[in-house]
Amino acid sequence: MYKFLMLFMVLSLSVKAESVNIWISSQQDKIYYENMVKLYKNKVDPTFEAKVEAYGFREMPEKLAVTLKSGVGAPDVVQLDEVLFGIYLHGPVPFVDLTAKIKEANLDKTLQPTRLDLFTWKEKSYGVPQSLSAYVMYYRKDLFKEYNIDIKKFETWKGVEEIGKKLADDGQPLMPMDPTFFEVFLRQQGTDFFSEKGEIFPDFKKAVSTMNWIKKNVDAGVFMQPSRGSVFDPVFFNGPVANDEILCIPGADWFGLDMLQQFLPHQEGKWGILPLPKFEGSKLETATFAGQGLLIPQASKKQDLAWKFIKFVMTNKEANIERFTEGNSFPAYMPVWDEKELLEPSDFFGGQSMGKIMKELSPQIPKVNICPQRPQAIFMLQENYFSAILYGTYTAEDAFKEMKQALAR
Repeated sequence: MYKFLMLFMVLSLSVKAESVNIWISSQQDKIYYENMVKLYKNKVDPTFEAKVEAYGFREMPEKLAVTLKSGVGAPDVVQLDEVLFGIYLHGPVPFVDLTAKIKEANLDKTLQPTRLDLFTWKEKSYGVPQSLSAYVMYYRKDLFKEYNIDIKKFETWKGVEEIGKKLADDGQPLMPMDPTFFEVFLRQQGTDFFSEKGEIFPDFKKAVSTMNWIKKNVDAGVFMQPSRGSVFDPVFFNGPVANDEILCIPGADWFGLDMLQQFLPHQEGKWGILPLPKFEGSKLETATFAGQGLLIPQASKKQDLAWKFIKFVMTNKEANIERFTEGNSFPAYMPVWDEKELLEPSDFFGGQSMGKIMKELSPQIPKVNICPQRPQAIFMLQENYFSAILYGTYTAEDAFKEMKQALAR
């Protein structure tokens, strides 16, 4: 009997723990989360097992929708962009309400406040944000010097226009224009795409004037449209940016840490970071668009284990530092902002400290109003209206009226 019990115990210990399924939306993050699984095993639970799978930004919501509807094969942890969160708010929310757990972990006080709101709906929090996503202006220091640009002009968008018009006279565009910048510019001016009650264009006049300002500067040659319409397309980096055809690009922390450095390693030391220029009547030098968080589907059979892993990744110092140093994003978890690894000068940005800049701008980050119609509105603007307005097929006023009518149905 004694030998039998000993054999039973050995066999029991040798059985691997059931794997936690983690769905991630990029290959870069897949590598990071595989490292986090190893770190969790080392620091917390040596029996922990997890399978990390990566899906594309557009592929993720489609695959997730199918599994949530069928109830088969749902992940235990899913990384979702806040832009897509509204897709899942048209009925019962298919994610676990984490409000109480977030408070118990003190994350309601240690995560940057406006970022925590990204995955909150009707006063319930369903996810925890990974990145600060503060927008800044990335600029080519060498080209600014070559064109003798007064950097003080970049304190305001009015000054940027003045510089851009002079450059445009010589056929040199200043910066690209992406549809996603529209929301950034609205937030910089104290408004948003949606109101807290879910009304699109709560300040309709400001939305129209902002879009008309964008069009004016595209027409003047100050802003240029990438050939495939996006600053997130590899063709944009390998073409205009690599060939020194633009001088600056607005972008979030993850844009500078990941995309700029991934596609343009040969331009190390040539880039710098500035706050966003201010609009007239506003003091905001930053805004935000996009950013990912971690959620737990209700269909998960391992919700407690999934939360323990999420809590570890969000609060562990080493995990937060690695997220920044490995080129993912600047963390939204405030207690690590003074760690030396986050504040060190960057070789890519010519000795500037991105962490220091992000920390200084963080109190200015405006809230993003989340609602079920937001993803549809974003894609409508990108796919149907943005270029049409710039090419003169629609006026901004007519396009936005049409969007309001379509989303009201």
